[in-house]
Amino acid sequence: MDFSKYTTMKFERRGKILYMTFNQPETLNSFSDQSHAELSRVWDDVTEDPESDIVVLTGAGRAFSAGGDIPKMQEIRDNPQVWFRTIREAKRIIISMLECDKPIIAKVNGDAIGLGSTLITCCDMVFAADHARFGDPHNNVGLTSGDGGQLTWPARIGYTRAKHYLLTGEKLPAPEAERIGLINGCMPAAELDAYVDAYADRLAALPTQSLRLSKATINIPLRQMAASMMDAGMAYEALAATLSGDHQEAINAFREKRKPAFKGC
Repeated sequence: MDFSKYTTMKFERRGKILYMTFNQPETLNSFSDQSHAELSRVWDDVTEDPESDIVVLTGAGRAFSAGGDIPKMQEIRDNPQVWFRTIREAKRIIISMLECDKPIIAKVNGDAIGLGSTLITCCDMVFAADHARFGDPHNNVGLTSGDGGQLTWPARIGYTRAKHYLLTGEKLPAPEAERIGLINGCMPAAELDAYVDAYADRLAALPTQSLRLSKATINIPLRQMAASMMDAGMAYEALAATLSGDHQEAINAFREKRKPAFKGC
């Protein structure tokens, strides 16, 4: 499979292991129009790639991904037509990740925020540098968590904990994320590459087809929930993105580098 058409990611191979890296470190790998569109297509190519059996997903630079792009939020608000494309892409991202039958290991080199945190919860195993943080601040900017986090966070840590983190947007340090089961493990950053490489090798040595079928079976409930919840989640997020005064206030406050003054509208 030729991955050269993807301009916001880079790909490397080591045997049957495919390393996929978000490659926009200057923006902390936040998702713009181009990167969001590419992310919605890439998992189909990864699934069909005949040269790989295991996928390692990571980010270049200081962050795994800072999530959404504030200027894009303003663009959506000013031009709601953009949201229709964004909804289609968002659904494809989550569903195609959950449908990918190859084991996906997230190597979290730094913060995974917003959509970044949703992506790691769609992976099969997650290992992080111990300085990394996880958080979904949709509600802090007047948006509903509609991009998949509302189904994957509870699946990992239960509804009681997930509601706290999804409603407050509180950032979760990697050691605590490991303790409550959001991620599989954390370690000093200097040890992360070697640990993930060894884990990927361990998976690559297992019988390929039974590994894939086992993952596909385990993911059935998540795939069912995605099919039943994504439309509603994205519809609610669309309402907030285009109509909520508090969301506009959050955008203004970010641009003006001040604390937002929400009015409940």
